[in-house]
Amino acid sequence: MNPYVLTILLSSLGLGTVLTFASSHWLLAWMGLEINTLAIIPIMAQQHHPRAIEATTKYFLTQATAAAMILFASTTNAWLMGEWEIHQLSHPLATTTVMLALALKLGLAPVHFWLPEVLQGLELTTGLILSTWQKLAPFALMIQVAPTINSSLLVAIGLLSTLVGGWGGLNQTQLRKILAYSSIAHLGWMVLILQFAPSLTLLSLSLYIIMTSSAFLTLKTNNALTINTLATSWTKSPTLAALAALVLLSLGGLPPLSGFMPKWLILQELTKQGLPLSATLTAMTALLSLYFYLRLCYALTLTIYPNTLTATAPWRLNFTMITLPLSIITILALGLLPLTPAVTAMLAL
Repeated sequence: MNPYVLTILLSSLGLGTVLTFASSHWLLAWMGLEINTLAIIPIMAQQHHPRAIEATTKYFLTQATAAAMILFASTTNAWLMGEWEIHQLSHPLATTTVMLALALKLGLAPVHFWLPEVLQGLELTTGLILSTWQKLAPFALMIQVAPTINSSLLVAIGLLSTLVGGWGGLNQTQLRKILAYSSIAHLGWMVLILQFAPSLTLLSLSLYIIMTSSAFLTLKTNNALTINTLATSWTKSPTLAALAALVLLSLGGLPPLSGFMPKWLILQELTKQGLPLSATLTAMTALLSLYFYLRLCYALTLTIYPNTLTATAPWRLNFTMITLPLSIITILALGLLPLTPAVTAMLAL
């Protein structure tokens, strides 16, 4: 893609998100979401591959549907209650419709079916943008409208997302689909705690972005798209393979890695709020996710090449990729747990 065109598209992507962040009026927020969607469509379709075009079409249709639902809900609220402000969303029909529309935009269960299929058709860099940056604008809106949404609906969507995210990833061999289901499960944790402690949702989102970025950049560096290809990574870069296994365990939420922090604090907060059953169910569904992370770790670090793999061994060419971002993000994805007391003190302010 022409660098000038790419610069314009990435700038528009940033503009759309910032516009949604800064807006207090529903029409302005909707405009930011539309700019965001229209800016990423050419980036997704730049491969000129049938799978990429199919993924782009699916993404466009789901995002357009969600945007139309948001516009309908905000117009309904303005018609019935006379308010266009995001904070003044008060009619039950409008709040429920907005919640479902934002769930569709993010890929939360039960409207998650598009996310694994879309992510599977994209290259890893575009998939990284879709899994991280594209979550920010809908989450900003969700945090603003969360106080007016029925808490039972939020808890139900959160629990269902963690269950679907863990269950759906069990039988997958494609790494992009596994990361899509991982995304659904993590978003479920965030939505679950959204009404009780929004600061924990932001903490969880930040760490999710760090860990997912590290996972995507590792796969891109190893040029791995399936579990079979992942098994050849150890011979190419043993250090990166070992760190990648730790990043996957961090995504699973094992101590003493960074991913344990948000899960620990969320379960603690749910118990404080008198929801021990929800906390127990969520912790149990985390075990499902942990299983497929361990499966990837096994393929990555405990499978010795050569073996009976269908994947071909890649050529050992001179390495020219910039690895500084990967190094920084991997360190953050592994070593932030000791900062938990400082984080909890900041959240208490």
